[in-house]
Amino acid sequence: MEPLSSTSVSSTRELLKRSILISQGAEAAIYKAYLENPSSRDGFGVFAKTNERECDDSVLLKYRFQKQYRHPSLDGSLTRARIAGEARALMRCLRSGVKVPGIRMVDAAEGVLGIEWIDGMSVRKLLPGGSEPEDDEVNEGDEFDSSNDDQEDVGTEDPLAAYGVSRDHLMDLIGTEIAKMHLADIIHGDLTTSNMMLRRNTNDLLLIDFGLSYHSSLVEDKAVDLYVLERAFSSTHPESEPLFASVLSAYEKRVGKQWISLKKRLDDVRLRGRKRSMVG
Repeated sequence: MEPLSSTSVSSTRELLKRSILISQGAEAAIYKAYLENPSSRDGFGVFAKTNERECDDSVLLKYRFQKQYRHPSLDGSLTRARIAGEARALMRCLRSGVKVPGIRMVDAAEGVLGIEWIDGMSVRKLLPGGSEPEDDEVNEGDEFDSSNDDQEDVGTEDPLAAYGVSRDHLMDLIGTEIAKMHLADIIHGDLTTSNMMLRRNTNDLLLIDFGLSYHSSLVEDKAVDLYVLERAFSSTHPESEPLFASVLSAYEKRVGKQWISLKKRLDDVRLRGRKRSMVG
């Protein structure tokens, strides 16, 4: 499907008006829009929720609205840079074979990024003890989840059973996708189980929310990325040490000889993290 570009709608602002607001945080608002059915073209490229069944595809829109506490020119330049940077990271991932949502539209000037809607569930909700985020930031993984009209998966004792995936296999998928991302020299910047989605039906593991991502070949940056995920596992999921060990095992297999230097640096990062925790 061709990406939804800003020229295919009257304006990005009109697109937002005709979309469905799902949630809003301090930095961005999340909307859901529906790509039009070519036989029902209305000139805007999106439908109201009542016409959802007539649509070909759904889109998640991340809108970085204007921040009143910033000077307008500074706010505009920061917003453009962040939207463009997130889009570039997604494109690098797609070209490198990393499973991420497809890009549907980019309007850096208006602060809007549109990505493929993922029908699935975040890893945070699939694993035991997935506590709610403590901050007020919107999270793409939770917004994808909130759209599911069918809550059967959430109600099962083990949601993974509904997907037919074991925990070990899920950890393998996570480790493999992160390794592919790092081999492409892409640093996620916010690796948590909320920012990973298991797609329904295909059971593909997708990495999402690249708002803090950047390009780097440094072993240090990749080790910090892994450490952030390790801390996310330990703070969100009880008795997570075996789970993260399985992630690292799959990661090691994919990165090959690079693991020697990465493991050493990860141990260094862990040591620094423990010292900071002791000092407070």
